[in-house]
Amino acid sequence: MRLFSVLAGLLSVVLALPVVAQEVVPVAEATTTEPAAPETTAEATPVSTSPGLTAPDLEAWMDGYLPYALKRGDIAGAVVVVVKDGQVLLQKGYGYADLEARTPVDPETTLFRPGSVSKLFTWTAVMQLVEQGKLDLDADVNTYLDFEIPARDGQPVTLRNIMTHTTGMEEQIRGLITDKPEEIVPLGEALKYWVPERIFAPGGTPAYSNYATALAGYIVERVSGQSFDDYLDQHIFAPLDMQHASFRQPLEPELLALMSKGYATASDGKAKDYEFISLAPAGSLAASGGDMAKFMIAHLQDGAGLLKPETAEQMHGTGQASVGPLNRMMLGFYETTTNGHRAIAHGGDTQWFHSDLQLFPDDGIGIFISVNSSGKEGAPGKIRGYLTQAIADRYLPGPSAGGTDEAVDEATAKAHAQAMAGNYESSRRPDSNFMSIVNLLGQVQVVANEDGTISVPMLTNHGGAPRKWREISPWLWQDVDGGERLAADVVDGQVVRFSAEPLAAIMVFERLPWWKSSALLLPLLGLSLFVLLATVVAWPVSALVRRHYGVPYKLGGADARAHRRIRWTALAVSATVLGSFGLVITMMSDLNLLSPASDLYVNLMRLVATVVLPLGALLALANAWHVLRAVVACRRRSGRWRSRCPACSCCGSASRRTCWATAPTTDPLLVSRMVRGHAPRASFPEVTP
Repeated sequence: MRLFSVLAGLLSVVLALPVVAQEVVPVAEATTTEPAAPETTAEATPVSTSPGLTAPDLEAWMDGYLPYALKRGDIAGAVVVVVKDGQVLLQKGYGYADLEARTPVDPETTLFRPGSVSKLFTWTAVMQLVEQGKLDLDADVNTYLDFEIPARDGQPVTLRNIMTHTTGMEEQIRGLITDKPEEIVPLGEALKYWVPERIFAPGGTPAYSNYATALAGYIVERVSGQSFDDYLDQHIFAPLDMQHASFRQPLEPELLALMSKGYATASDGKAKDYEFISLAPAGSLAASGGDMAKFMIAHLQDGAGLLKPETAEQMHGTGQASVGPLNRMMLGFYETTTNGHRAIAHGGDTQWFHSDLQLFPDDGIGIFISVNSSGKEGAPGKIRGYLTQAIADRYLPGPSAGGTDEAVDEATAKAHAQAMAGNYESSRRPDSNFMSIVNLLGQVQVVANEDGTISVPMLTNHGGAPRKWREISPWLWQDVDGGERLAADVVDGQVVRFSAEPLAAIMVFERLPWWKSSALLLPLLGLSLFVLLATVVAWPVSALVRRHYGVPYKLGGADARAHRRIRWTALAVSATVLGSFGLVITMMSDLNLLSPASDLYVNLMRLVATVVLPLGALLALANAWHVLRAVVACRRRSGRWRSRCPACSCCGSASRRTCWATAPTTDPLLVSRMVRGHAPRASFPEVTP
């Protein structure tokens, strides 16, 4: 068992080592492209290019698809709205807003939680103040704040960075959603409590940030002189006559009565509490399908009622490049061009509600869908993704986006696939805080297939199977079953990052060095925990075995102290590692546990880990040194060196074996029997070190 003790100690050193910051690879900074001047003098009102899109045909198709999809996905209810050329084409509820009361979804009055689709309202408010000259998209945001956002590499954060998700801020998960209204504090207070680290220089790396969006909402408050809620009521909801929409928390009683319940699954049927969003401008909107139709029509008609046409065009057409030619991030919207039809969009998720809004500005078409259940097997994401793609394929046919004219031969495709293979981590990640543990568990793998295609298991199709991507031009791939593309940034012949549509606008995946790959670290972690736990379990087991055979514990003095110390160390390190992972996994399974009420447990675990892991590493090294010295001393005294010493009293064994290095016999059979513990103890004298 002493061997387990040594291994446990050495492997605990690995667990205590801090993760070394990944070296930053220089990547060309993404560029911002202003909207091109129109080639014609067309009027502002979009002209529909989809004559086949009619209300009867669309409703028949929707009725044939959505009820089945909701049933299969175990989702209680949904609302769908489609607008075209300034008019509502389809506005319909499916399923139930309240399962217990059997209340059906009313598309005009039933409120849903659009999640991050709320951000489009925040961005619209920002652009209103920009066109009034009260905000500058390229000014340091500290100009408008009463606290400081530190610069990164000498570069400040700007509103343009915020609207294109290129502030470089790490992900903030703490306190994002709660069901306890008392945990909601004023916006400014929430923002000042913790400012995320900036892990990238601004303007170059997409990294979606709820905190940054809330910062923009706080700037709206400070510059307008109104609360964020009052500003939205007066300058967005009132002009559009949106009577069933609100960012307020708690929701007004008359609107709360119309609010759909949220569910984990329809089959479970247990209504969840209303979700409160701590960073309200990033996702606290509650709105009906009918009101979302009004918002879509306003943006499709060049900002009518909200923005000047030139401001709307700037918002919809100013693109921040991501990786290669992939769809870009506009000022608040992300680009989702489909079948050659320009499209801008935003999705949104709370724990129970899942939504998507898509606009086809040149076709005058807008689509909004929201469901009120998490469902099973990722059903909400598959439903909303399929629905918008299917509508585009049915009514807006056209060629999918391709690559360049430069062809890729089979040998090059296979070489590029091998170059892509490996592990990556998302640019949208917690990096400096306790929740960074999830980065190890959530790495993205790229696999090179034998036929020269690549697969990314994380990216699945509507059926849940991993997609395959075929290279269509150098370092640009296309889904073999669809039009979405994947591209890589290459520096000095090495892939440094990649992204894929529709994620490219808001995040990229950065190549990890081998020593940070979960393919290495997770097996090593598993082996470490196995040895540590084996050492801990061996403690009582060996005591019971000694008691059963009447063998005394033969270590004494420094040997005994070191022996006991390393077992306590193994127990402490095992408990700390398992406790840390257990806490993170538990908190990620229920976002309510990420509220400030859990700070005590998080800080306690951080304190314990900070003390136990480094101390455990030091004690492990000290124990290893002590054991090695004891073994060397034993063999020197014996005067004989063998390939191994199976431990006697000088090596810490409590078994019936004695040291074969000093056995007074040359009988191989007797030595073999002695080593296996079968020889009588009287056959050999005890060896005293």
